[in-house]
Amino acid sequence: MAVAKKRIWGWMAFDWASQPFYTLGLTFIFGPYFAVVATEYFFSTGMSESAADAQAQWVWSAGQTVAGLLIAFTAPFLGAFADNSGRKMPWIAFFSVIYVVTTFMLWGLTPDGSSLILVLVMFYVGFFAAESALNFVNAILPSLGNDKEVGRISGSGAAFGYWGGVTSLFIMLLLFAENDQGVTLLGNAPLFGLDPEAREGTRFVGPFIAIWYVIFIIPFFMFVRDDPKAARKSTKLGAVWGELMETLRSVFHRKSLLNFLVGSMFYRDALNALYAFGGVYAALVLDWQTIQIGVFGIIAAIAAAITTWLSGLADARYGPKPVIRASVWVLILVSVVIVGMSREGIFGIPFAEGSGIPDIIFYICGVCIGGAGGAVYASSRSMMVRHTHPERPAEAFGLFALTGKATAFLAPALITLFTIMTGSNQLGFLPVIFLFLIGLLLLRWVNKDGDRAEWSAS
Repeated sequence: MAVAKKRIWGWMAFDWASQPFYTLGLTFIFGPYFAVVATEYFFSTGMSESAADAQAQWVWSAGQTVAGLLIAFTAPFLGAFADNSGRKMPWIAFFSVIYVVTTFMLWGLTPDGSSLILVLVMFYVGFFAAESALNFVNAILPSLGNDKEVGRISGSGAAFGYWGGVTSLFIMLLLFAENDQGVTLLGNAPLFGLDPEAREGTRFVGPFIAIWYVIFIIPFFMFVRDDPKAARKSTKLGAVWGELMETLRSVFHRKSLLNFLVGSMFYRDALNALYAFGGVYAALVLDWQTIQIGVFGIIAAIAAAITTWLSGLADARYGPKPVIRASVWVLILVSVVIVGMSREGIFGIPFAEGSGIPDIIFYICGVCIGGAGGAVYASSRSMMVRHTHPERPAEAFGLFALTGKATAFLAPALITLFTIMTGSNQLGFLPVIFLFLIGLLLLRWVNKDGDRAEWSAS
């Protein structure tokens, strides 16, 4: 029992170690900083301010699109290979090294934007490594408990990760990330003599993410091991490819799994767009500064930690499907607000000049995005376990990654298209609403208990 508990805590340590990449990197510190640097760089080349804003958003979404496609095409095959070999840990270690090196290099994004594209590539290579490692970590989840226990463990692990995000964000805001006056949230210059003029406090987010991961991933590698009893098959490319093709063909005969994979493909794509563009929206539409976005991030991450833990308990009691549906409805309402709001007004109703109402509304949106997004993540992971064959978990979660990333280009591409067509960052978010609604519709045909028993019997 003690060994099992250590293994569960070790498994959850991955969420704690890797969450700062998403909280600090993708959403609240590096993403908005990249948007500001990119906008100023494009503006300096002669673009209008609105065109520079749109170009910055387009470049960011293009990086996300390419990385998502690479994950989509590699994850199922890597998962099948890992299942055949019976080994997941070497893959996690390999991607961890790539993650640490590339995140450390984010330091190179100077305010003049001279290394803009290089750092963008490094960021999304790190994103590819983080997501690839996560697929193998998720594949360990089915071995940690039964269906009810897995729902609670998944929720607790995700909540633990969000607390890691909150803690790392607090540290960055209090000690490193500077505002336009060159001081941190405490009113001091960045720690270690970092130069505010060169935005070294904010740029330290890259090394910080790398160092955080190196320290806190230790329990994972200490207590989590590959199952020595796992079935081992041929790892020749032909054999692995054959196993994967057989699994892919079987998906089309499994109605519940097929609808879950396709439905989750749409709502997860929309959610990832909210995460990726939330901070960019705050910077470009509401004119928020790094520290203000960071405070927003803390509030959202605390909401995510609490709500995700509660969703794990709800998952254990009612199953993952009701949790996912309720959460997606919340995210739809938030998306509608984002589309209809600007600094000047909401749904045609004007705000008084200098009003703080749009800031308050967006803080509330942040709480909803964090809470509902965390619940969707944890319960979708739990639902996938209910559709997973015990002998092919990495391959199953590879398919989960495939459908999560196969259309990763869709939301960013549609946001880019709508932003260009409308010339508005707010209206550029319209496709997100449509994607959530499609995902919600397909959930109707998903069996709340999964289909493992039916599939195993066939």
